[in-house]
Amino acid sequence: MKRRDILQRGAVVLLLGTQQLARGAGIVAVRVWPAPEYSRVTIESDARLLARHVVMNLPPRVAVDLEGLELNDALRELVAKVRTDDPFIAGIRVAQHAPGVVRMVVDLKQEAVPQVFTLGPVAAYQHRLVFDFHPVKAVDPLEALIAERLKASSGPAASAAPAPDPLGDLISQRLQRPPPAVISSAQASPNPAPSVPPPSANRTDRLIIVALDPGHGGEDPGAIGPAGTREKDVVLQIAHRLRDRINASVINGNPMRAYLTRDADFFVPLHQRVQKARRVQADLFVSIHADAFLTPTARGASVFALSQGAASSTAARWMADKENRADLIGGINVKARDIHLAHAMLDMSTTAQINDSMKLGGALLGEIGNVGRLHKPRVEQAGFAVLKAPDIPSVLVETAFISNPEEEARLRSDAYQEQLSDALMRGIERYFARNPPLARSRVL
Repeated sequence: MKRRDILQRGAVVLLLGTQQLARGAGIVAVRVWPAPEYSRVTIESDARLLARHVVMNLPPRVAVDLEGLELNDALRELVAKVRTDDPFIAGIRVAQHAPGVVRMVVDLKQEAVPQVFTLGPVAAYQHRLVFDFHPVKAVDPLEALIAERLKASSGPAASAAPAPDPLGDLISQRLQRPPPAVISSAQASPNPAPSVPPPSANRTDRLIIVALDPGHGGEDPGAIGPAGTREKDVVLQIAHRLRDRINASVINGNPMRAYLTRDADFFVPLHQRVQKARRVQADLFVSIHADAFLTPTARGASVFALSQGAASSTAARWMADKENRADLIGGINVKARDIHLAHAMLDMSTTAQINDSMKLGGALLGEIGNVGRLHKPRVEQAGFAVLKAPDIPSVLVETAFISNPEEEARLRSDAYQEQLSDALMRGIERYFARNPPLARSRVL
């Protein structure tokens, strides 16, 4: 295809540096990670790859030339790894385009902005070539959360006379326009029913949002237990159980809704977890993890809050350093446009936020101690990047030591997950009983 033809079709050409070239590289594995916010394709090899990609919009697709490769079974596996429910990728085709050049064509379901970057060896991974496909217009998580809540509350059993709906108020705030007038059957009747009294002064009369953050995910498995249990799997299961409890709860007449930073097996960078919670104006942020240590004897659950200064203990500092390395393993594009904004945002922690986080951590720790052993009897503090939302009480819960064989078995069990989810729910309710949520800002 001539260069003029490419430009006329609205394509963009990007070359990765020639210093990334490695002739004769061997493919170790290929993976596809679909997610609501973006889809990722990873090609892992034993040496760096040189890749050229061209973006075309009629129809939307990305053609990738992988140099120094011959088509093999590992690359052919990409075709079958695409899921039908992938929001961005419709399919992948691979072929031997020329001697030493494999062409991969990613057919897209919608126009997308690809980010292409390489990752050096880290943890269990060798060299990785990563393709992230982002939507042209990012999804608004608050609008998606409200739509999900409205869908759950609607149905054939709904009453003909709608009750006051704090969700409608939240939508109006989000869109900055008054809610549409609704005439119920009671208002149309010649003998209308008595009007609903106004809410009492101690009610916020709005949706309470709790951000749940299952740690790790996708390329980052987290800690792995002696029996092969992956941290990313068990913490997601616990988050789903806690989400169901939150969504069924009401505090002082106000409905609650859980928002998950990830609701499936995909990777979310640390700063984006914080950004997601802030975009939905979460009242609380609870990051869920499973601890690990160098020896299998360590045991018990822990709760951590942010520290503006030194960590409260050597173990807390070690834990924060370990969790903060998640981006290196999960893989982020360090040249992303919002990286400077992300770093600035993660330095805006406040004393008030930390004080509220300590209160939340204490409430959770007290309830967790009723269902299992605690590693430390107090809330620890350290510089966890994922806890640096300046305006949201934020804690990180280490549910148990997955490196301990007995606790690994408990983490895998439905019974313990249920007990732990109940304890976390009681802790959240206990916190709100003493610290009612404030009025939500109109501006996100």
